Amino acid sequence: MLRKFIISISFLMVACTLRAENLTIYTYDSFTSDWGPGPLITEAFEQECNCEIEWRSGVDAAALLSLLKLEGENSKADVILGLDTNLMAEAVGSGLVSPHGIDASYTLPIDWDDPHFVPYDYGYFALMYDSEALPNPPQSMEELVAGGSEKDLIIQDPRTSSPGLGFVFWLRSLYGEDTPEAWSSLSSRILTVTPGWGEAYGMFTNGEAPMVMSYTTSQSYHEVVEETSRYKALIFPEGHYMQVEVAGIGAYSDQSELARDFLEFLVSEQAQQFIPTTNWMYPVVDVGESVPEAMKALEQPEINFLLDPQEADEVREVWIAEWLASMN
Repeated sequence: MLRKFIISISFLMVACTLRAENLTIYTYDSFTSDWGPGPLITEAFEQECNCEIEWRSGVDAAALLSLLKLEGENSKADVILGLDTNLMAEAVGSGLVSPHGIDASYTLPIDWDDPHFVPYDYGYFALMYDSEALPNPPQSMEELVAGGSEKDLIIQDPRTSSPGLGFVFWLRSLYGEDTPEAWSSLSSRILTVTPGWGEAYGMFTNGEAPMVMSYTTSQSYHEVVEETSRYKALIFPEGHYMQVEVAGIGAYSDQSELARDFLEFLVSEQAQQFIPTTNWMYPVVDVGESVPEAMKALEQPEINFLLDPQEADEVREVWIAEWLASMN
């Protein structure tokens, strides 16, 4: 009887140990919001992993990289989720991520074979506009940059926000060495610069300005969830900058195997089906009817730009400094 009791206690201790495994994931705040993919992904993965996910969010993607560098070896991040190709090289060069060893195929419009990061969604930066407040929006980047008499645009800070950084790269892709002049002209219509996307988009939907830096796919959110065509994406003939969001294994994680399991799950159809209607971006694998018709029907930019991660790392600080000087 005593032997059976000891064996039972031993099994209980093993079960509790397995159940006690935590996976800490660093990400941006909208990912873990009630309407974001975080809650659905948590529920689905925890059913498989016999673990508990602890999300740490509250900053936008560019600020997340700064936080990870600040924490260094003291970082608790098992998974780093929410950087993009413009920030990848610095994360790798700073020793913040470990190779993932995952062999997967993707439906991205570009080839992908990065050893440190897996992609989990993609989209195209664009300006969203309020068609009721701005019935005659600019029809090109040239027209936008020409400026206006109204403060009608909200953008994000490229030092803390990936859409803010995306706008810097977008404008530089179009204007090259003339970008400082373009920023100086555009600044006449910028109402404010926010730390992150959430603050900017909230101000936009509250009616504080009729245009905001966002994504082409933001339009489908309003059409599907709010059942309105009031908010629309501007597609410019000069082209748009692309974003690929990525996730990797934290270099100082003591749960690297569990982190790898999570990345494999993240790029599976089971998890990717949540992306179109929670993160409102395109999934990186085929999820069939999980992509809403409103997203499928969106106008696609005919010209796209995307810098190689290493090139993006080499020019990022220079182009941000250029933006700061021009805005001041």
